Amino acid sequence: MSKIEETREFSEMIGMTAKINGTDFKFSPGKHNELQKAIIEEFAPRFAPNSECIYVGDTIEKDLFKNVEKLMELGFEITLHDKMPDVVLYREDKDWIYFVEAVTSAGPMDQKRILEIEEMTKGVTAGKIFVTAFLDFKTYKKFSDQLAWETGVWIAEIPDHMIHYNGDRFMGPR
Repeated sequence: MSKIEETREFSEMIGMTAKINGTDFKFSPGKHNELQKAIIEEFAPRFAPNSECIYVGDTIEKDLFKNVEKLMELGFEITLHDKMPDVVLYREDKDWIYFVEAVTSAGPMDQKRILEIEEMTKGVTAGKIFVTAFLDFKTYKKFSDQLAWETGVWIAEIPDHMIHYNGDRFMGPR
């Protein structure tokens, strides 16, 4: 049994704790939340170093963590949960915002999703980075034909690498 499978089996029984900006939060059990935890604890340190989590949902508690003050300071129009990406990170030193969709069964960063986020963040001047995260390569392959150009892909089972749909350069805002 792999480490991811062991973690999944354990978390399905009791839920899981993730450290968000230095504070422990408890996610409800399930693959989607397992992936969100991995985004915060594995993706962020590697590809969004020194960033802070300003939003993350939960499959049960929709707004598990939401820094409304920071979101408003950055120019967000605070809207219903269903429009927010699964995880939003802000990297102050570069003034970049990472919008990350955690995909276990539906909803990658396709062109429609990017337009929804652009509409919600039209007052945001920080650079915007769009990422779709998957637990494994098998799930990525199911959605690969739906992913929008100018986005990144991160796969939790191979955490040190990303797939760039950017064409002319690596991760960064446009």
